[in-house]
Amino acid sequence: MSASPVPAVTLVDYGVGNTASVIRAFRRLGAEVDFTADLDRVASARRVVLPGVAAFQPAMNRLLETGLESAVRAAVKRGARLLGLCLGFQLLFEESEEHGVNRGLGLVPGRVRAFPAVVRTPHVGWNQLLARRTDGLMKGIADGSWVYFVHSFRPEGVDPADVAAACDHGGEFAAIVQRGNVWGCQFHPEKSSENGRLLLSNFLEEDAP
Repeated sequence: MSASPVPAVTLVDYGVGNTASVIRAFRRLGAEVDFTADLDRVASARRVVLPGVAAFQPAMNRLLETGLESAVRAAVKRGARLLGLCLGFQLLFEESEEHGVNRGLGLVPGRVRAFPAVVRTPHVGWNQLLARRTDGLMKGIADGSWVYFVHSFRPEGVDPADVAAACDHGGEFAAIVQRGNVWGCQFHPEKSSENGRLLLSNFLEEDAP
């Protein structure tokens, strides 16, 4: 009986955020992680992860300047599974209002905006997922499960069909999106204990070309 193939993940290196913990989380699940800024390797990958912990505009500018935006788009067009984490999740949308209006990747309809002034910001700590789907990233994750957030902006105007889970902080917002082969989560799965481990495992197990 042959051994199961080792799942491969291509983590986009565009100089934004703490990636070491994400790499460790995938490796603990047995994944082979290629942390790279090489355009051809990103464009030809089967599973692409877009991480990020920083401001929206410099991150998007970095993707554009390096050519990684086109490489990510090429991978998605081929049918590769894309997972955006935290800032990488926000970059999936059409635009952000962080420090002025800035264009995003536009892979998921919606706009990233600040929390209302009356809400404690940033939204830091554990909060619950409000399940909207039971497949994909949410497979096996129960409604009301706790995950760890750190962010000051959140998406608005997201098509309900694209929302796999929401969260309530000054009103509901999309915490996990799934639109075709483009997925993302606003929280940090690598800091979210067993629920985060299960989400990343679901990403690895999902069939990709």
